[in-house]
Amino acid sequence: MPPLSDPRLGQVRVALEAAERGRFDAAANAGLADHPLYGWIELADLRRDIDTLPPSRALAFLQRYRGQAVAAAFRESWLVSRARTEDWSGYLAAWEPGIEDTALRCHALNAQQVLGRVEGDWSAEAQAIWRNSGTSLPSACDPVFAALERRGGLAPALRWERFDKAVAEWQPGVMRSIAQGLPETERALAIDYAAFLDAVHPRALDWPKTERSRLVASHGLAKLGKDDPDRAESLLAPHAQALGFTEADRGRAMYQIALWTVASYLPDSARRLNLVPEASYDARLHEWRARDAMARSDWPAALAAIRRMGADQRSDSRWQYFEARLAAMTGDNATADRLYRAAARQPEFHGFLAADRLDQPYALCPWQVQAAPAERAVVVGDPAIVRAMSLQRIERHGPAVAEWREAMSRMDDAQRRIAVEYAQANGWYDRAVFALGRGQPEELRLYHLRFPLDHAATIRRESAKYRIDPAWVAAEIRAESIFNPRARSPADAMGLMQVLPSTGAAVARRYGILYGGTSSLYDADTNIALGTAYLRQMMDEYGGQPYWAIAGYNAGPAPLNRWKSQRPGMDPDFWIETISYKETREYVARVLAFSVIYDWRLGGDALRLSDRMRGRVDGPRKGFACPAPVAAATGG
Repeated sequence: MPPLSDPRLGQVRVALEAAERGRFDAAANAGLADHPLYGWIELADLRRDIDTLPPSRALAFLQRYRGQAVAAAFRESWLVSRARTEDWSGYLAAWEPGIEDTALRCHALNAQQVLGRVEGDWSAEAQAIWRNSGTSLPSACDPVFAALERRGGLAPALRWERFDKAVAEWQPGVMRSIAQGLPETERALAIDYAAFLDAVHPRALDWPKTERSRLVASHGLAKLGKDDPDRAESLLAPHAQALGFTEADRGRAMYQIALWTVASYLPDSARRLNLVPEASYDARLHEWRARDAMARSDWPAALAAIRRMGADQRSDSRWQYFEARLAAMTGDNATADRLYRAAARQPEFHGFLAADRLDQPYALCPWQVQAAPAERAVVVGDPAIVRAMSLQRIERHGPAVAEWREAMSRMDDAQRRIAVEYAQANGWYDRAVFALGRGQPEELRLYHLRFPLDHAATIRRESAKYRIDPAWVAAEIRAESIFNPRARSPADAMGLMQVLPSTGAAVARRYGILYGGTSSLYDADTNIALGTAYLRQMMDEYGGQPYWAIAGYNAGPAPLNRWKSQRPGMDPDFWIETISYKETREYVARVLAFSVIYDWRLGGDALRLSDRMRGRVDGPRKGFACPAPVAAATGG
């Protein structure tokens, strides 16, 4: 598929930058008026002084680009401007039903009531926004709710309905705000309910024994359990007795007390887990019960915890693998073999580990996008795709994604896959990650799209220089940036391997790497050199164990050292599963699994994952095979 070519794209970038700075000259850029991105240049120009923009120009722009992403982007800015300037007629002239943003919906309802254009369903829509969530709503909704109250549409029952949602969301501020509109006879108790969510107090012991009192008390104790599980447990019994807690009420509080005890691996976790009623268990608490037993090396308890999971959770390859592992430790090799075989069918971390236990090839069934030239031409020529690709080329990622989404909303599955392939051919790699596999599991087999491989020569060179597995480096890039050299995180990590400027400078000094300052982290070669050298540094500091280095790369040295000291000598698979941070636990497993797939991409076979995570780079290699379909069960 040929790469995108547009000789005028440089001019477009210059014009767009000028418009963003308020220096756009339409006459001087008349030659770009027919360019697909001209609407985005106009948008940048119109936004500069949007509050004083004549409504006729705004509405003309919306009409000219109707149905395009650029119109939707401008409409949002224009509506915000009309609300800010209280031009309610202008607001309704630009309004379109179907807009989901809550603040904009509230502005529309307010505009209708200010202008006296309230229609029959006005109250119903306002009430729907009111009851939708127990969290704080935008201030734009305040005049709407005031008008709703004047119309008699905020009866106490509706206030209590949202109040109860706010209780479940642990939002005492919202509870307190709602309480102000309740009848005086109910207000004081509602305010005291809110105070209990803020800080547990003894007055609750004298509350009326109602379902709502129990709801508030149990959620208040649950919220306390997250921060102080010891105190929450000590207060649970007296409140349960005073208010007549049901098992569900007690379980609601005890769930959080147990969860935050076990998630921090505090003493007494097993006892507290056993106090949670079985009906209050969900998948999250089930896995923590298993993880807690593993962390204590209580293998029988860990096995029992897995076997108490629901069928769907237990059939996940993660828990199939660990149930097999634990069954083998008890001598039940037949069960272990059956479960390893089931897990090994999945091309992910635990499936690869299971395949190692069976000494069989890794499961992989690659699939390529198949399409006729005419089908590809339709997708490549789609106006929104053309605009999306062009915007991505000039580093306007937000608008590019907006155009992409508009195109995806119209395309069928086959067209969407062609679009992803085209994006990758032009260096926009993350479209495969965000656009494939959503409701179409077979698309996960498009490995060449989901696991791009750019800068392979640099990866190989720097990996050899620092004695790091190149598949690991590629996996880190895939996990950190999806091969976007301009990636930047909220924490200021930059480039392909998401290197912090301070880390980049320190690593450059330590290894003598040419470093041109922060901006050089966007250079692919520099970033890969620094990131790979940093992996070498972490390997040297953390005993040559990649799984420790990967955990440290994600979480930092302090948490890593704590986890190492808590579970010294534990086997890598159990150690990884018992990492207390979910993000890091999943990250380590993901990077190691990605390493196997990138080994396949780089050379066609792979180092055994069991060796890879222990830092053994010269061990035996193995191949990949597509498992035969499982025969469907038939009735007899």
